[in-house]
Amino acid sequence: MQARAQLRKKLRVARRELSSEQHEDAAKRIVLQLNALPFLNEGTTIAGYLVNDGEVNLKYYINSVWQASSKKRFTLPVLHPVCKGHLLFLSYKPNTQLIWNKYNIEEPVLACKNVVPVTQCDVILMPLVGFDNKGNRLGMGGGYYDRTLSFTQRQIGSHSPPKKRRPKLVGIAHDIQEVDALPIAPWDVPLDAIVTPTRTLHFTNS
Repeated sequence: MQARAQLRKKLRVARRELSSEQHEDAAKRIVLQLNALPFLNEGTTIAGYLVNDGEVNLKYYINSVWQASSKKRFTLPVLHPVCKGHLLFLSYKPNTQLIWNKYNIEEPVLACKNVVPVTQCDVILMPLVGFDNKGNRLGMGGGYYDRTLSFTQRQIGSHSPPKKRRPKLVGIAHDIQEVDALPIAPWDVPLDAIVTPTRTLHFTNS
């Protein structure tokens, strides 16, 4: 997987080199793109993320939803304290207390009462390092989302209904993070859509 590691390094550098003005513009433009998604507007529980390492910042989108609707709830990913390499999702409100995890990413303080089962999330907005026009996502390399969302993978040849409710999976990225084709791995979880500040790509994976 050396090709993935090299590509990941190159794309991380590229997004970090965007100017502060470009990052701010992306944060504002992503709101318009996300608001145009019917399934996102209809969903009541949305998982997001807090910006890190040059990712597209969701701050304006999250704030706009908080101000517009009291019926929606946000969750944020938290490193699972027991299942290594997995994520938990915790409720996120304006007054939620945050701490820094081992990757220097902010996350809610762990409290069992605030845990939201991943199957209760209608939509999961996921950061990514790279993507292609087939819906493939290159993450940071830890595999946290892929492990946590492995239940969403369609079983080839199986006609039985899914055992767990499947959320819509949406990758969020800067336009410069697109590549012609990603080297994919068997455990990669494909996305339903990829949203950039200028466009939205839709895929059929469910």
